[in-house]
Amino acid sequence: MFNDLSSGYLIEAAIVIGIMLLVAFPVHEFSHALAATQLGDSTPRLLGRLTLDPRAHFDPTGATLLALSMLFGVGIGWAKPTPYNPMNLRGGRWGEAIIAVAGPISNLVLAIGAAIPLRYIYATGMDVPILEGVLRLFVTINLLLMVFNLIPIPPLDGSKVLYAFLDPRTSWEVRAALEQYGLFILLGAMFLPIFGGTTLIGVVFNEVFDPLIRLVVGR
Repeated sequence: MFNDLSSGYLIEAAIVIGIMLLVAFPVHEFSHALAATQLGDSTPRLLGRLTLDPRAHFDPTGATLLALSMLFGVGIGWAKPTPYNPMNLRGGRWGEAIIAVAGPISNLVLAIGAAIPLRYIYATGMDVPILEGVLRLFVTINLLLMVFNLIPIPPLDGSKVLYAFLDPRTSWEVRAALEQYGLFILLGAMFLPIFGGTTLIGVVFNEVFDPLIRLVVGR
């Protein structure tokens, strides 16, 4: 995806890491918190998570992984998960699904916002390599996080969306099974090659992420 470790890339990566930690991650978690609050749960507000203050959402492990993974061409990280009480929500399982999808949607909105000036740079041929690289990286990481988070495997947001589409009994059975072994399933999907040497996550990105980024940035 983006594995050129030139000095120019490292400068762009450092800038984007800062923007992700100060803007994108807080917006993602704030979106979860806002959705929960609107659905009747005051837990995020009481715990100080209904805010865009980066300090409230900072997770040192997720931030470190973001920085390290960008050196290896991935760009995966996370902020502190936003807590909520499902028992307080209007809409039951659909309420949980709305909260879950709010974060990835915020990543899509941020990606589209950054893609607008990037498309202008491409269209006019402006010679601004650092700005172009920063915008492209920012769009890429946000779309990457959106697609990754929507994979229906716990603890990712997509699992809550999956449960909402199942009948209550099936949802309970699937939830009990997935949440017990979800992390192991996710790691297997990320690292075990099963499709001609490609991992399940790799197939998802090939079929969803690559066409999506071409659609958003125009190339």
